Amino acid sequence: MTTATTTVPYRVTPARVLRSEWLKLWTLRSTWITLIATSALTLAMGAGISAAYDGNGEAELDTVVLILLGTQFAQLNLGVLGILSTAGEYSTGQIRATMTAVPSRLPVLWAKAAVLAAVTFPLALWTNLLTFPLAQSFLSGTDHAASLGDPGVLRALVGNAVGLALFAVLALGLGAVARSVPIATGAFIGLVMILPEVLAMLPYDLVDEAVRHFPGRALETLTTAQPMPDAPSPGIALLSLLLWTAAALAAAAAVLKRRDV
Repeated sequence: MTTATTTVPYRVTPARVLRSEWLKLWTLRSTWITLIATSALTLAMGAGISAAYDGNGEAELDTVVLILLGTQFAQLNLGVLGILSTAGEYSTGQIRATMTAVPSRLPVLWAKAAVLAAVTFPLALWTNLLTFPLAQSFLSGTDHAASLGDPGVLRALVGNAVGLALFAVLALGLGAVARSVPIATGAFIGLVMILPEVLAMLPYDLVDEAVRHFPGRALETLTTAQPMPDAPSPGIALLSLLLWTAAALAAAAAVLKRRDV
């Protein structure tokens, strides 16, 4: 008498792809190092700058921007993390196994983006909410003394965290397009830091208006508690950053579908 054995085929579901990418991200040593360094630098710079503040030279700078100057390092750290989550797999060859397990490919990209955003946003928000009161303990009695209840402060802290998470996802898209960590890192730094400064030198109002919607400028707008002169509103800045991120993911999706791994 023989017994028939039924084999249940493996089903690729969004939940399984998300779980796989979640585990993959947290098993990388670079993830832990990058996240810890991001929080530590933001906290240290916020406390250090506030402790050294003497009321001279920075009075016109927005209070939240002053406290979160460590964001300059955070956006690079999280950008590199996003790049490593995609381009890093191409450099190690692990991407072949990933795409073999998920032949339709695109669910991998969406899962990577969702997991990265789910990690970076809470980290940035927690860091901001811890850095602000720590910095204010040094700024009490100065022209930068403020509280979470002041107009625009909480919105700026949350906006900065949202912006940093979008930066990470944008970098993830660039990494998927370039498939090279050095090339994607260069493209990210060029887009965020170099290109806007170069374009700002051109004597054209249209170019100057466009520069205000580049990712770095949009993040700066999101981080300000009080509106800056001639700057777009926080809502427009958020929309600009969302469009940049969506464009990077769309380009990554197109490359992923058309090119072999």
